[in-house]
Amino acid sequence: MKKRILKISALILALVLIAGVCVFANSLIGNPVSMALAKKTAEKYIEENHADKKLTVEDVTYSFKDGYYYANVIDEENIDGHFTLMMDSFGKLRVSDYADRVTGGWNIAYRINDEYRKKVDSIFESQTFSYDVHIGFGDIEFISREYKNESVVPDYALVTEELTAGKIYDVFELGAAAGKLTLYIDDDTVTADKMAQILLDTKKLFDEAGVGFYAIDCVLESPKGENGFEYEERIEVMDFLCSDIFEDGLAQRIEAADKAAKEYYAAQDAEKFGEY
Repeated sequence: MKKRILKISALILALVLIAGVCVFANSLIGNPVSMALAKKTAEKYIEENHADKKLTVEDVTYSFKDGYYYANVIDEENIDGHFTLMMDSFGKLRVSDYADRVTGGWNIAYRINDEYRKKVDSIFESQTFSYDVHIGFGDIEFISREYKNESVVPDYALVTEELTAGKIYDVFELGAAAGKLTLYIDDDTVTADKMAQILLDTKKLFDEAGVGFYAIDCVLESPKGENGFEYEERIEVMDFLCSDIFEDGLAQRIEAADKAAKEYYAAQDAEKFGEY
């Protein structure tokens, strides 16, 4: 009798452990039933909403972070036609980002910006760019039409809804119209004249590479102090126009821009601390 009780107890313990492992695995990788339901929902969504397009469900994945299943849908005839559907564990559709990514033009914007970033990276990382770049990247500014007039949006940002799906864009042309560079450089010499030289060299290299930009945020800082955090000297320009990068009076324009940047941050700090 005692042995029988031990066997039953061991069996129950084993079942509990197996159940625990299954629950744990389900929370990490999902379960096949929900995966199948999600795929079926995605295929039904395509049939009911986009029967005129050659859409296929590329794959279905599970996110342990939020517990939802994601179906990645691709368009065989449109490089910018991919989107994602989000389903719960019962296969119910919760979110489709088709409107933003396809109709709203964000897939095109991401494609263009990825190409632009790679070209910018190749310049900043090249041996011909002889400065100590702490941070360096570039983006083409895009915005949805409904947010075009927001105060935080640069007026030169391109409207995503006006982009054409599948079109191969001229990166120099778009960069010159809406490209923005961000550049942080460490140097022992922190002066307006030094930054002027940096901006002139940057513009020259970008022109030679056929990559345009409309504006630049540039920070010139001395190497970090002994504490490893604070910079002893710093000059900064924000949204400095490419059209303003020419030798005559450049150092003076930089000094004015640096003053404006310091006043901006001072006002931000005053507003922030005024809330407390």
